[in-house]
Amino acid sequence: MDAQTLGFLGAGLVMGIAALGSAVGIGIAGSATIGAWKRCYKANKPAPMTLLTFAGAPLTQTFYGFILMQQMKNAVSAGTVANGGILLGFGIGSGLAMAFSAVAQGKAGAAGADALSETGKGFANYIAVVGICETVALFAMVLSMTSLG
Repeated sequence: MDAQTLGFLGAGLVMGIAALGSAVGIGIAGSATIGAWKRCYKANKPAPMTLLTFAGAPLTQTFYGFILMQQMKNAVSAGTVANGGILLGFGIGSGLAMAFSAVAQGKAGAAGADALSETGKGFANYIAVVGICETVALFAMVLSMTSLG
């Protein structure tokens, strides 16, 4: 396989892997959010719509994967990276970092949705933890982009 093909493969993989992580994270947090709303309805308590924040948070890793994919495609098209294997490595490594970040974020969001629906308190604390999980994906994207040159 030539360098350009490997580079484009890496670009596609970063997007795909990040999106898979987002889907899993959204599934985890979304299921917990629905369960939290159910408990609220059963207890005749209002179901806070802020819980939707936790369910949707892992979606951002898909955007980060898309942004990095575009940068990688531009690098391949411009010929600034001579070794396509490097971009393939960036695609797999950064995609996995984003995917695991999204899954961790989904788990943290699930716990946050559960806690907030039960207590009605602590949203800022819970969303801060969700944000910390997000930081891993941001670092993966930005550091990969700066390494592209």
